[in-house]
Amino acid sequence: MTDQPTITVDGHAIPLLGFGTWMLEPDDARRMVAEALRIGYRHIDTAWIYRNEAAVGDGIRDAIDAGHVVRDDIWLTTKIWVDHFHRDALLEQAGESAASLGFTPDLLLLHWPKKRPAFEETLGALNEARDKGLTRTIGLSNFPSTEFRQAQALSKARLVTNQVEYHPYLKLTKLLETARDLGSSITAWSPLAQGKIADDPTLIEIGRAHGKSSGQVTLRWLIQQDVVAIPRTTKVSRAEESFDIFDFALSAEEMDRIHALARPDGRLGDWIDPAFQWDQEWA
Repeated sequence: MTDQPTITVDGHAIPLLGFGTWMLEPDDARRMVAEALRIGYRHIDTAWIYRNEAAVGDGIRDAIDAGHVVRDDIWLTTKIWVDHFHRDALLEQAGESAASLGFTPDLLLLHWPKKRPAFEETLGALNEARDKGLTRTIGLSNFPSTEFRQAQALSKARLVTNQVEYHPYLKLTKLLETARDLGSSITAWSPLAQGKIADDPTLIEIGRAHGKSSGQVTLRWLIQQDVVAIPRTTKVSRAEESFDIFDFALSAEEMDRIHALARPDGRLGDWIDPAFQWDQEWA
């Protein structure tokens, strides 16, 4: 890996700043993945349901061919979609994703919790995918603390992350504690609250003190918590800005001011199965 902050989970060093590809059309995904790797990102996130895995793989190969990176320096994540949680379907999709990418992913996640099939079958199949060499590590996405703990209890291998929505307007104290208890990590999707942080007076004021934007302050706030952040953009200039966060640090007082921005209605993407409930942070 290049010399940038990482979190080590189960012996694996995961770059704390990654590049996300949610909602990127294939042409944009290929272009921006290649540009992100040129800029210095070493963590790329995609998913089967994004319909851009092949383009992400092409972008990685473009960056390798241009001499910007080698495969061993990249942490590559993709996800199993909920329709593929039965054993045979999960293994089939894991193979399909690896083939589409053209690379074995470093991390394979379950995209959302699902009531059926039972966790035992799905976690068993996820471990089997790892044992078969279809991924290096495994993890979760969008699992509340109760299901996070259940999944780890059923998993032979460490679940190295739980990828969830997290930004200054969303309180995540319980899930962060759960991840620490389980020897895992949290990865933040929509870390910039889908752009809503851009005009926040508190973030602007803190940024002004450091010569940084509100987005850079937000990403710094995340990685200083040892939370992985995966912002995404179609603009090279914005990707460059988001990567420029390693030359300053937030004080404890500044971190607390940002934490204080959280609010009960801060969640932006609530697509969880009604059978499950997010952690109650505001009781």
